[in-house]
Amino acid sequence: MLNPLASLVEKKLAAMPVTVRLQMPDGQWLGPKDARVQLAAKTAGAIKNLVAGDIGKIGEDYVEGRVEINSPMRDLMAAAAALLPNSPVDAARQGAFSALIKRLISVWRHSIERDAKQIEFHYDLSDDFYGLWLDPLRVYSCAYYREPEMTLAQAQEAKLDHICRKLRLQPGERFVDIGAGWGGLLLWAAEHYGVDATGITLSKNQHAYVNQLIEQKGLSGRVRMHLLDYRQLDTEQPFDKIASVGMFEHVGRAQLDGYFTRLRHLLAPGGLVMNHGITAGGVDNAQLGHGMGDFIEKYIFPGGELTHIGHVMTHMAAGGLESLDVENLRPHYARTLWAWSDGLEANLDRAREILSDEGGQRALRAYRLYLAGCAAGFENGWIALFQILGAHLPQSGRADELDEPSDLAYPWRRNYMYSQRSS
Repeated sequence: MLNPLASLVEKKLAAMPVTVRLQMPDGQWLGPKDARVQLAAKTAGAIKNLVAGDIGKIGEDYVEGRVEINSPMRDLMAAAAALLPNSPVDAARQGAFSALIKRLISVWRHSIERDAKQIEFHYDLSDDFYGLWLDPLRVYSCAYYREPEMTLAQAQEAKLDHICRKLRLQPGERFVDIGAGWGGLLLWAAEHYGVDATGITLSKNQHAYVNQLIEQKGLSGRVRMHLLDYRQLDTEQPFDKIASVGMFEHVGRAQLDGYFTRLRHLLAPGGLVMNHGITAGGVDNAQLGHGMGDFIEKYIFPGGELTHIGHVMTHMAAGGLESLDVENLRPHYARTLWAWSDGLEANLDRAREILSDEGGQRALRAYRLYLAGCAAGFENGWIALFQILGAHLPQSGRADELDEPSDLAYPWRRNYMYSQRSS
């Protein structure tokens, strides 16, 4: 006969969209033997977290070894979503006092020194580990599946070109990639568009990796990579074009006015800036609820903060930039993350070899949940990904703003909508 807690758990399992089997701490099994999702809880606390639908704590239980999971990631995420008592966006809404406290924390935690340590925590885990599941260019941001049948590698190249086309890069232009990662966009812009390219990062591993690539490709005279915070870039020599891809999530909500003001000061008159980053699904939440945001903060991205696209554009305008084009790539990021997750799952044995110590094994378990969980988050609209193309606010009116040859191209026209007429 089942005890009351076990009976409650059994009812939850029976209501799942996928079959789930769970081993209780006393060794008792609940659910069908051939279930798609197999779980083993070692503590009563883990069972309570499951019943409460506290997904973040369940994830922590797995990372810390209090729960064992044997399941395809897509099935696991389907089960996890079904456990939620309500939307993680709604659960993360905060009152005025909580918002004030979080703002004060945001101001404190995003000094140049603290940001450097937070970036090192994530990006310097292991280059070989990231290489297992990223594309050959190691582009660690949302891909652009311009065609449905594209592979991850093709979609990442399409994304790099998508950004370069939006920025209308021209040979000889001074271009800076803020948060250049492993150099994918930096080198693509230099090799395919002939720009004079500067990249910055706070990751020592990425800095060394990209500088080696620059030398190997014979681009030392035209491409450079600096270990530098964006706040330390020299504004005396502004850039013609600026890209910030997958970086502004680390800036902090309280710093966004200063961030966009800095981009404007770094941008030459007539230049363009591209801000590409993750945004919150809800207007009032800085992270996901039900413990998901706390999990990411603890194990993946310390210091990361989400902002709704509405607030992002407000801060961008406050910084003196005009939004020219806004594109939501949310489903593209869901597909990207599933590709990353599938790549990691296919290389688990090698990942365990690379991250062989106890801390590395915890990190591996965290990343398995993080990649699949974020894929589910984008699928469900809990988070989004926006590209915003901006420029200096116009200083004076131009009656011919739509007539000059340089103005006839994107972004002031939407000719792509009219290139083919439907039959």
